[in-house]
Amino acid sequence: MSIAKVTEITSTSKKSFDDAIHDGIERANKSLKNVTSAWVADQKVTVDGGKITSYQVRLKITFVLED
Repeated sequence: MSIAKVTEITSTSKKSFDDAIHDGIERANKSLKNVTSAWVADQKVTVDGGKITSYQVRLKITFVLED
């Protein structure tokens, strides 16, 4: 039997939502062991002067707890 935990993180990129997701998962893997999945809970953009200046995602990261 395994027990998993979900934690929430926010990641921002100036390039794209995809880049923000990739960076968030990569960073989560540095701090958490046994990451098994992630899902995008929310997305938003920051707009300045009518142009998108950043992309932000809120990720829910699932990882399995060690015995």
